[in-house]
Amino acid sequence: MVPQGTGQSGTSFVGVISDTHGLVRPQALTALTGAERIIHAGDIGHPAVLIELETIAPVVAVRGNNDQDAWAAAVSETMIVEVDSLRLYVLHDVKTLDFDPAAAGFSGVICGHSHRPRLEQQAGVWFINPGSAGPRRFTLPVTVARLYVHAGTLTPELVELHV
Repeated sequence: MVPQGTGQSGTSFVGVISDTHGLVRPQALTALTGAERIIHAGDIGHPAVLIELETIAPVVAVRGNNDQDAWAAAVSETMIVEVDSLRLYVLHDVKTLDFDPAAAGFSGVICGHSHRPRLEQQAGVWFINPGSAGPRRFTLPVTVARLYVHAGTLTPELVELHV
């Protein structure tokens, strides 16, 4: 079961969203309200998605495999995001990760692509897939994630959107 997002209220967080495929749900906007920044892990679908997310917080985004239109050429395939003293590596498909993030000093790897929410720690590195906030795929939940950073520690949380 996916946690409902009640854990760290009142603490600043980084919002993480992926696989919107052109759809920005009001529930996603509500779940990300209060974020100090938003990371979109690809399959954006349309530049209007990023513009709408920017109304909440500054957005950094990577291009997904379905982001093929001309506008997407300006969006990087990977990105390094620093949050306080922590470094996060962002890419769309974790299967294309071609280095050891622990050895490279990353605290987290953020990805999308599978539409399956995932919070898993390996060798001290969080692997975070916020799942899909766009059109529902099969019976998978519709989710986003929040990343709380405090005293050099990263605590991720999944938030299921009731759609």
